[in-house]
Amino acid sequence: MRSALLEEFRNNKNKKYELRDIVGNIVEFSGDQHGSRFIQQKLETANSEEKQLVFDEILPNALQLMTDVFGNYVIQKFFEHGNQMQKTILAKQMEGHVLSLALQMYGCRVVQKALEHVLTEQQATLVKELDGNVLKCVKDQNGNHVIQKAIERVPAEHIQFIINAFHGQVYNLATHPYGCRVIQRMFEHCTDEQTKPLLEELHRYTQNLVQDQYGNYVIQHVLERGKAADKSMVVAKVRGNVLQMSKHKFASNVVEKCVAYGSKRDRQLLIDEVIQTKSDGTSPLISMMKDQYANYVVQKMLDVVDGDQRDLLVAKIKPQLQSLKKYTYGKHLISKVEKLMILTENQKNQNGGIVNDGISTDIMTPPSSHTPLDTSNNSPVMSSPAIGADNNTNLHIGTAPHLSE
Repeated sequence: MRSALLEEFRNNKNKKYELRDIVGNIVEFSGDQHGSRFIQQKLETANSEEKQLVFDEILPNALQLMTDVFGNYVIQKFFEHGNQMQKTILAKQMEGHVLSLALQMYGCRVVQKALEHVLTEQQATLVKELDGNVLKCVKDQNGNHVIQKAIERVPAEHIQFIINAFHGQVYNLATHPYGCRVIQRMFEHCTDEQTKPLLEELHRYTQNLVQDQYGNYVIQHVLERGKAADKSMVVAKVRGNVLQMSKHKFASNVVEKCVAYGSKRDRQLLIDEVIQTKSDGTSPLISMMKDQYANYVVQKMLDVVDGDQRDLLVAKIKPQLQSLKKYTYGKHLISKVEKLMILTENQKNQNGGIVNDGISTDIMTPPSSHTPLDTSNNSPVMSSPAIGADNNTNLHIGTAPHLSE
């Protein structure tokens, strides 16, 4: 049952309300969709006295509001705009309840916000409550975000218990829809000393992880952001299997990253493997060009190859251009090859003192069809597996699985 004040507030759009006008009803307003939005907006520009009025009223009900569908936003706003003392007192209300909050849809957002705004000593106190339940949180649709935030924001010495929980669990976590995100955050933010044994564990499972719907993201992450030695170890596992992996929905993304981020020597070896002609006159390249996933690997090779190897790659593809036209996913490859052929021809003409003005090199390469669109702004984004219901969600790092057209 709404109070008369809240009812009037909801119905009277013409009256201009201030925070002072709702004193005595702030908790009720915080739990109402329109009232919560009003308080959030006012807190952004409120003076110290107004903030204290709100704070004094919500404090006795803070824990209840943290798990409320609308109230949690008011608490979050206080962590953003309150003074340090208010933040400290508010976070103190969470003590003894951090695990249950972390596993709750709205509470997990408040815990994350607290970790962003409280001082280090209190950060350490809050996250320590998760000790013994780290894997439970990692595999939970809400809790995984709290673990990620702890890894991102809390100094390394205070989250060693999280790292310890991962030992012997790297494969299980890397192949889990939420665990794979947490592993990536760990590689990004933890010290070399903390990540070294976990990377060693990861390398033992590379062959399996590259073919896993979640594990492939973790291997892509190593290729994009890891040390040169770790990248080379991944490439070594891919070499000898380039054709098979390139035709795989998930592993093909890893092969692309090997080509894009491997050393020049590694890249050359991978490309040599697919352009070699077998005794029967065939080469892996021909098969790859016509495959719904592997054709993207060939496109990536064309993007990064140079010198004689580029000329050889183009020469191998050129006779196949006509047959590629009957494949819906062949058009991007054809466009890239034709562009390279024109550039090569122009270079030859210019080197010979002839400038051929009749050939335009302004050929637009269509976007790769396996990059999905973010419908919110029609911009290409990296895709990820299903996420929890909350908005504090980190997407997987890495290329999304290829989609046939």
